[in-house]
Amino acid sequence: MLETIIVILVVLWLLGVLTSFGGNLIWLLLLIAGAILIFRLMQGRNIG
Repeated sequence: MLETIIVILVVLWLLGVLTSFGGNLIWLLLLIAGAILIFRLMQGRNIG
């Protein structure tokens, strides 16, 4: 489930970057997705 959230956040970020929609919200979504990914890597869980 966490992987799904990360994918959704990255897709929304890419859409925002390509369309310049959302301003700083897009960067916040990317930051959240990155933080979740790093957190999972530090816990040693399998990402895929």
